[in-house]
Amino acid sequence: MDEFLLIFRRDTETKENQPSPADMQASIKPWQDWIGGIAAQNKLASSGNRLHPEGKVVRPNNVVINGPYAEIKEAIGGFIIVRAADFDEAVEMAKGCPGLKAPWHVNVEVKRVISNA
Repeated sequence: MDEFLLIFRRDTETKENQPSPADMQASIKPWQDWIGGIAAQNKLASSGNRLHPEGKVVRPNNVVINGPYAEIKEAIGGFIIVRAADFDEAVEMAKGCPGLKAPWHVNVEVKRVISNA
């Protein structure tokens, strides 16, 4: 089995794309159920965490900017690492992400993790 990073991004700028407090509360159980289902199959390698939208980017010559990139509306909100037989299986897991449904407007990037071994 290989490991895949699922990165959750969403629009954090457009006012009409922001979930209400009730939406946020209602989202907790579907996320727990989805991640719990992956864990129950012994395919959750790391549960990751939510990420704060604020960040910095360090570029060559020690240039530090507010980041990740001020010119884009999407921000990485969190991630998990899953185990899957191949890319297709990892993508199928990502399709179950509850954030893909309104009102979240999340997209999930799937990346294979390259082992150092």
